Amino acid sequence: MRIHFIGIGGIGISGLARFLLAQGAEISGSDIAESSSVKMLKKLGVPITIPHSRECITNQDLVIHSAIIKPDNIEILRARELGIEVFSRAQALEFILKDKRVFSVCGAHGKSTTSAMLASIFPDFGAIIGADSKEFGSNVRALACKSLIFEADESDKSFLNSNPYYAIIPNAEPEHMETYNNDLEEFYSAYRAFLHKAKKRVVSDSDAFLANCNLPCVRLDPAKDITDISYFLRDNEPCTRFTLRDFGEFEVYGFGEHIALNASLAILCALDFGKGAEEIRHNLAQFRGIKKRFDILTHGDCVIIDDYAHHPTEITATLKSVQIYKNLSGQNYVSVIFQPHKYSRLLHNLESFKRCFDGLCDELVILPIWRAGEEPLDIDLHKEFAHLNPLFASHIKRDGDSLLLFDKERVLKRLDSGIIIGLGAGDITYQLRTQ
Repeated sequence: MRIHFIGIGGIGISGLARFLLAQGAEISGSDIAESSSVKMLKKLGVPITIPHSRECITNQDLVIHSAIIKPDNIEILRARELGIEVFSRAQALEFILKDKRVFSVCGAHGKSTTSAMLASIFPDFGAIIGADSKEFGSNVRALACKSLIFEADESDKSFLNSNPYYAIIPNAEPEHMETYNNDLEEFYSAYRAFLHKAKKRVVSDSDAFLANCNLPCVRLDPAKDITDISYFLRDNEPCTRFTLRDFGEFEVYGFGEHIALNASLAILCALDFGKGAEEIRHNLAQFRGIKKRFDILTHGDCVIIDDYAHHPTEITATLKSVQIYKNLSGQNYVSVIFQPHKYSRLLHNLESFKRCFDGLCDELVILPIWRAGEEPLDIDLHKEFAHLNPLFASHIKRDGDSLLLFDKERVLKRLDSGIIIGLGAGDITYQLRTQ
């Protein structure tokens, strides 16, 4: 098929494009700017037009667009004029995945990590993940293969179109509630539908909703099934060692009980699929983490870490991991730089955000809220977080192995020692990396 992608530079759309390219499709695309994903696709021979243009649409069989593309986009209008079918990404998933054996990973937290761990355990499977796996240097392992590890997305209900053979769910904490009209019943009904669509299910009973699911499931009870958790550094990189039931000891990249939980779900899924424990143990050891998830950028006197955590549950888990790293590395000071992501998320979880830093850092820096396309709401960060005595900065910038905090053009402070971790799903990752 000849398939054109509008907004091809986004991580989700570029992943689908690379995957379909590996299946033999003829791919083209367009976007408003040239991103790293666009450059990578061009190297693979994909013709990409910057910016959007009517001339892109010629004789394609199908046009797929990202969620942010509006119905009046000139390429969508041209495709409709020519009678070419147009799918949103969510609609396209059902078409793309219908003939695949999909290991579909969904949940509010941990789905990228769990997906990447599964991709390590099944190195001969294709993979489409929401973040770059350091093991294979991409968010996509583009193989022409029937089986696919897929990070499904509940934020727009598209997980319902992922054709799950396995449904793997670490948790089902309410998130992205605007998609579900702020209705918990609608939210959980979508998860029930996802579970019903799957042939097999692997879930964590630490989540109350999943514990009460009355469908046949491979169940993990972390409190009973995961024992002897310990942490260590290997070449300054974080590692967790744990025992899972009577399957023996496993080691995996990362720190924290949540890392052991995510790995255990991946292991139980692989065991249920028929893979032997020894092979799983060996393959899981190849997992090297994913970009922007406890991503250690510098070592030495100043350790800079980039992490995607942007929800209170994630922030607490990540900062507990930082405390483990602090104790093992001999560091004695933790600075946290927090970029709130979306007004709606901050407002809906405000009390939890105000508590999630307690006792887990020595210094808190708060950046302006990353809007993510939302209209601003009236939230007084100075007032709401006053009990933590934070420092407010307009932006940050790398300077070698240290970080500069700015108030517009004025340097407020230099951070050059201890552990510094940036938290957020906005552009903080680029601020941490740009010198």
